[in-house]
Parts: sequence; C-alpha cells; structure tokens
Amino acid sequence: MTGNSKASKPSNGGKPRKSFGDFSELSRKILRYANRGVNRLEFQREISVIIADFSGCDNVEFRLQDGDQNYLSELTRTPEEGFKFGVFPHFIDEKGKEIPCVAGDSEVEKLCGNIVLRRFDPDEPRLTKNGSFWTGDAYSLFDKDANGYKSLAIIPFIINEENIGLLQLKSLVKEFFSKDDLEFYEGIAQSIGTAVDDRRAQFKLRERVKEMTCLYGIAKIASQETLSTGQILKKIVDLFPPAMQYPEITEGRIVLYGVPYTTEGFEESPYKLSADITVNGVICGVAEVFYREEKMSYEAGLFLQEEQSLIDGVARQVGLIIENRLAEEERATLQGQLRHADRLATIGQLAAGVAHEINEPLGAILGFAQFIGKTEGLPRQVEEDAGKIVNASLHVREIVKKLLIFASQMPTKKSAVNLNKIIEEGLLFLESRCAKEDIELVRSLSSDIPDIVADPGQLNQILVNLVVNAIQSMPDGGTLTISTGVEDECVFMAVEDTGIGMPDEVRNRIFLPFYTTKDVGHGTGLGLPVVHGIVTSHGGTITVKTELGKGSRFKVRLPIEWNEERGGRAENGAG
Repeated sequence: MTGNSKASKPSNGGKPRKSFGDFSELSRKILRYANRGVNRLEFQREISVIIADFSGCDNVEFRLQDGDQNYLSELTRTPEEGFKFGVFPHFIDEKGKEIPCVAGDSEVEKLCGNIVLRRFDPDEPRLTKNGSFWTGDAYSLFDKDANGYKSLAIIPFIINEENIGLLQLKSLVKEFFSKDDLEFYEGIAQSIGTAVDDRRAQFKLRERVKEMTCLYGIAKIASQETLSTGQILKKIVDLFPPAMQYPEITEGRIVLYGVPYTTEGFEESPYKLSADITVNGVICGVAEVFYREEKMSYEAGLFLQEEQSLIDGVARQVGLIIENRLAEEERATLQGQLRHADRLATIGQLAAGVAHEINEPLGAILGFAQFIGKTEGLPRQVEEDAGKIVNASLHVREIVKKLLIFASQMPTKKSAVNLNKIIEEGLLFLESRCAKEDIELVRSLSSDIPDIVADPGQLNQILVNLVVNAIQSMPDGGTLTISTGVEDECVFMAVEDTGIGMPDEVRNRIFLPFYTTKDVGHGTGLGLPVVHGIVTSHGGTITVKTELGKGSRFKVRLPIEWNEERGGRAENGAG
C-alpha cells in the first residue's frame, strides 16, 4: 500500500441519514467530484471521505478493477486515522475472470469473491436481492478475519452490467447496519459506478485531446516550408512532454539517421516508450519518450496505452514528413537536371550551327594564308604575318572541332576497347606531370571489366581532360585516384582528386561551353563540355561529386551494350 495521509473525524454521531434528499445530495456530491479531473488516488480518497462522513463508519474500503489492474483504497477513522492506496492483488477464476480479491483461506475474501461472481443463495437472510451482504456480528462469523470490526457491509458496484468492484463499510459498533441501510448504499454504489465510468471517460478524452493536440502541432510544424528537417524534428520533440501523463518529468528524443534531436536538458533513463521511424519501408530512426524517474502511476501503468499509441503515431508522421522532404528534394534535383540537359542541348545545337558556319570561311582563310606563305620573294614581315594567320586559323579550327564534339556531331571510329588499357596508355604521358606537381597517382583498376564499343581516341581525350582538370585543382599537391569497375550493366571510370573542390554555382555550370574559372589565356572553357559531348555520343552519363576544400570526383559510366538510339545524359548528382 502507498499514499498514507490523515483523514478527518466523522461529524454525524455515527448513524447514517437515509432520506431521499440525503441520497440525492450524496449522489450529486460524488458525481461532481468525478468531474473535477483528479487522478485515481485523489478520486478514491475523496469518495471514501464522502462515504465515511455520511455513514459514520470507522473504515471504508473501496476496490476497483480497471483494465489489467485492481486498486484498493482504505480510509480508517478509528483506532488509527489514515488513508492507504495501492495496486491490489487479484486471482483469476476458472472462466478467466479477474477477481479483485486475495486468494487464500480468508472467509471475508472468499465472500468478496462470491459477491463479485454473483455466487450466493438468494434466500440467505444477510444478502439483498442485488447481492450485497451485511452483518452486525462480524466477529462471530469471521473471527480474526474481521480485524476487530463488529459490523460489516459488502456492496458491489456495477458498470455496464458488470461487477467491477466492491465497497466495504466497517464499524466497531455491533448491529450498525440494517437491511434498509444496505438498500440505500446499493443506490449510492451505483452512483459511484456511474462516477467511476464518467471519470474514466473524461480521462480517456483528456488523453485523446492531448494526442490530437500533439499530432495537430506536428502537422502545423511540417507545413512550414522554410524550416529545415532538423528544425522540424527539434520542434516536434518539444511537443512530447505536454502530451504525456507526467510532463514535469518527461524527456523526448528523436533519432534519425544516427542524429539525435532532444528536449532541453535531455537525460536518458530506463523508463521509456519508443517507436521505430520508417522511411520508404526502411527503419532509419526512433521516437522515444523517457520519464526521469519511476513515478507511481494509478492509471493502469507508468505509461498509458494511449501514450504508446501517440508515440507510434508520431513516428509514422515523422516518417511521412521525411519521405515528403526526400521526394521534394529528388523532384527539385530532377527538375534541375532536366533544365541543365535542355540548356546543354540548346547550346549544343547553337554550337553546331556556329561551327558549320565558321568552317567554310575558316577554310578559305587558312588556304589563302598558306598560299601566301609559299609565294617566293615575300618580304620577311609578310611571311611572318602569314604564318601567324595560319597558326591562328589552326587554333580556331581546333576550337570548332571541340564544339562539334560537344554537340555530338563529330564522326567517331568505334571498336571493341578495354577501358583499363586506354587508361594505362594515357597515364604514361601524364605520370611525369603528376610527379612534377607533387601529386601521388593512385590506380584502382578492376581486373575483370569487359570490353565496350567506343572510340579509343575520344576515351583518351576524356581521361586527359579529367586528369588535367584534377591536376590544376591541386596547386599544392595531393592525391589523384583513377578507378574503374562495373555497375548496372555499365563500365565506369572515376577520377578523384583532393583539391580545392567547387561551390555549387561553379559545379552547375562546368559543362557549359567557354565557362572557365581559369585566368584569361589559361583555358578555353571547352575541356569538360567536350568530355560531356563524348560521353553523350557514347550513350553514357557523367556525374560530379564535389566539396569545397576536400576535392572532386568525376564518374563516367559507359554502357557495355549500347544502342545509339538511346543517347546519353549528364548529371550533377552524387557519383
């Protein structure tokens, strides 16, 4: 038993008042108190005080079955004053019914069990037709089981046509109760049963309101598009304490992908509820509620079933929020890639048109310049100028060639090639430059990649452009890693550096022709667009993963079996 406290003395001289007005007033008092929303302990204590004050009994015992628990309160006026409350033992009968009585040899407990089960002889003079028992000579009937009380009344109370508890009234006075008294208290017991049912319904309603308030708060938070995912989870976890039975000792935590979000001053304890957070069918976190201490609960356990349902609901809502956020991010990424692809296609068409328009006059300029340069007797200055025109024309022709490659309009000479062999041959000309720039070259080439159909010269151009870009991004040296492998019916080549990396605004424009971050005269801005054009013409994809201060990783994927009608695409996603 727990919860000892003092109770006041009776004020009515020890005899009950049994008028209809008394009955109405007593019933109203009981029902009014049930509507105050107090916890179970306070409810049973106050009801016991009301009954004791009215009846003048020396002891009021109140047994109540609720869910899986049985509760007993005992108010004693004499010989010692006090109140006890706690979870009461019970036994299960042959039909599986829980009986709020102690199994054993006690005659009083056996009687209580029979009254709950409605096992009694209707002709028994000490029983009413409703199954209540009274005696004015308990000591002679029950001997030591009467605990010194001479008068005893045991009255069942019913909710929804089922006995759920007992009211015991005890007096040190012999023949304290009469049959009329019992019929009066049977009416009061039904009022108590109604009050218990009302209080239970109100309690469930309050818990439901807290649950709905919490879930509504989550919905409001999730609708704020300006909040990051972390901010959303932090605000959600702050909703946990007000939704629980004991908010003053409640801690909350959400762990998502290993990252915790907690209430202020969070402390973990062994007393908790939890529910897994599932995103797209995969468990990726947990929602948890902790009590800092093991508090005695008088509502069928430390945590309520409604509270477990709430945490389950919160975990589902968090999972849906994350799924929606991921879907939005993926949609935005795909839209960005689509816009990027459209922009490249438009630029490619423009570049191809410009290249074809330039080729004809460029050929005439180059031809006439070469013709002039071969004329005999030219002044030295004219001869040098003609040579400059030839060199400039050749440079422009190389740019036109790269534009056509970017636009995928250069003819290719494809054959069965091995990507590892292309890389090894290309690195023969690049190793010395890496060593000169204090760059460690690391090969991680898969030994079992299949041959692909490709233009070996253009694959070499991809390698050279990517490696040169990587070298230029590591002015103070670093590590350059070339790797190959097979995935998703494609052969891939990855070029990874430990250089300066790129911000998003640069990464999003690296495949645009003539875009460069190099100084004037140190680059045409066509290296990566040419790589893109070659990859596209081979039906492949190129992805970029980069981080400022940590380097970049370009990954080229080329199909093992390729149909030219499929085409290729470029992406800026993670590779």
